[in-house]
Amino acid sequence: MTIQDTLNYILQGIVSQPESIKIETVDDNGILTINVTADPEIIGQIIGKEGKIIKSIRTILNLTYPQTRYVLNIIG
Repeated sequence: MTIQDTLNYILQGIVSQPESIKIETVDDNGILTINVTADPEIIGQIIGKEGKIIKSIRTILNLTYPQTRYVLNIIG
């Protein structure tokens, strides 16, 4: 299982319209850039109040993949 698969699994469980989420990855010199694109209504569900949900997602990814350096971008 990759970091993209884990992120997709988490986001599928959080949002009300999982089919509107697109995850793209780009590897730049060992740093993985993950772009999550979704509708503006879905972005609010991903970020959560005061950013608590996205912080929790980043914590889960950091604990699950400690050797992977990544940047997670949310694009609306």
